Amino acid sequence: MTDPQQRRLFGILVAIFALIPVAAGLAGLLLGPRFLGVQAPWPADLGSHFRFLSGIFLAMGVVWWSCLADLQNTKGRFRLLALLTICGGLARFVSLFVDGQPSLGHLGGLVMELGVVPLLTLWHFRLFGR
Repeated sequence: MTDPQQRRLFGILVAIFALIPVAAGLAGLLLGPRFLGVQAPWPADLGSHFRFLSGIFLAMGVVWWSCLADLQNTKGRFRLLALLTICGGLARFVSLFVDGQPSLGHLGGLVMELGVVPLLTLWHFRLFGR
């Protein structure tokens, strides 16, 4: 596969993967903790915190998309997003041991955060350099 083909495939994958935080963020904003099956009423602090984090999740997905227009010149933004995602994955990993096994969707998130995103970041370094 040529370099331009790899760059195109890379951009397509990033665009597809960014759908996940956008969709989950929107669902969390609209549904609050109900998105995870928590039944109302819930404490106002839980709803507030959940929607705050959903807003961040949504924004991260949109910012991932904003890198697509020029992956070469958004290296810093792309890698900061990757770092934030990996840090979130590490926190989710801690939760796995402290709180127990989450739902399949959250396990998928863990795979994305600690597997797919680091691999995409390495691929980004290979395609676009430091």
